[in-house]
Amino acid sequence: MIKPVVFRPLMLLSASLALSFLVACRPPGQNADGSPHFTAEERNKIFSLSPLPAPPANPSNRYADNPEAAHFGQYLFFDPRLSKNQQISCASCHNPGLGWSDGLPLAKGLGTGTRHSPSLWNVAQQRWLFWDGRADSLWSQALGPIQHPLEMGADAPTLIQRFQSSEDLKAGYTHLFGALPSAKASATEQQRFLSHLGKALEAYERKIVSQESDFDRFVKTLRNTGTSEALSVSAQRGLRLFIGAGQCILCHQGPNFSDGEFHNIGLPQLSTGTAPDPGRSLGIGSVKTSALNGRGPFSDASAQDPWNDKLNYVSEDAAQTGAFRTPSLREVASTAPYMHDGRFQNLQEVLAFYNAPVMAPAIGNREDTLRPLQLTPEDMDDLEAFLQSLSSGPPDERLTHQPSTAVLSAAAAEGSSK
Repeated sequence: MIKPVVFRPLMLLSASLALSFLVACRPPGQNADGSPHFTAEERNKIFSLSPLPAPPANPSNRYADNPEAAHFGQYLFFDPRLSKNQQISCASCHNPGLGWSDGLPLAKGLGTGTRHSPSLWNVAQQRWLFWDGRADSLWSQALGPIQHPLEMGADAPTLIQRFQSSEDLKAGYTHLFGALPSAKASATEQQRFLSHLGKALEAYERKIVSQESDFDRFVKTLRNTGTSEALSVSAQRGLRLFIGAGQCILCHQGPNFSDGEFHNIGLPQLSTGTAPDPGRSLGIGSVKTSALNGRGPFSDASAQDPWNDKLNYVSEDAAQTGAFRTPSLREVASTAPYMHDGRFQNLQEVLAFYNAPVMAPAIGNREDTLRPLQLTPEDMDDLEAFLQSLSSGPPDERLTHQPSTAVLSAAAAEGSSK
């Protein structure tokens, strides 16, 4: 009778050899489940993308973090009386249920615009505003759509009259900013009135902030324990492509997944009946000469404030022709369509473009860093899975409607300050 003990070492040896064979056959940089085994360099890149910090301070707006201003700004955001026909509000183009955009290729107000309505998710993280960066603060940006003839189309005298005749709007304004000017006030007084509206709107929009996403949870665990299962294997492979071969991180960097700057990615002309959009090349001149910039008379920051350094160093450059601001990728799965003209209906179309970019852009010169990626269909699916992981869910319900009053109650104000 053969004793079982004779076979145990052989059985253990066979199992050991089988395990060694499997490890030897595993692709380099890959874990047993097929997920990437991130190198130290890759981990440092990943850690640079999370968590999302609080919005940076804005010294040009003394009301930026004032709870009462944020409350009034929210009241204004959903109020159609800020438009010429009293039927269009800020929320018409920045609907919280549509990713703080409108789901349309081009903005539609009193008329149809020439650019897509950008999402307001994490908008206070942005260094420049509008697709062409023609505003350097969120409060000055907010005044553009209110006055634009194709958007809300209202002017200062009309709005002042409405505020004078509407008890709720008047109460909200005077509580924060003092007496309303008259409809016949000087141009400077009218502009100051508008700037106050913009500063209240910014205080509200600074609260439109992403919560923790699956990607953030993945990074947190990876940083603390060295391993994480918060992302699918496909999303982790997409992350490796994002920070590596895909070169996405060159422009979509930092916790807001944007470098805050402008790039000509070589988009071809959409139609033959319109002139190419020059983008940033026009925005530079606009922001430097605007009376509403951080060095202007309506800013709460001094011209020498370090916050204004970006105005000191930005200059007109032919390389900026056809360039547009790098959007954040947080919540990107809920903010379709994409690009400054809304040409791509879904993420698959966006990825297909980057995989084989057009060599001759409609205007200007395509950036040399943009190269055909030659990704496989599986790679594209992995990248999309990663982009999906940057979503944190619907916005805070408290931010998605007009408050019942224009003035924050004393009790609510006390609660907001705690």
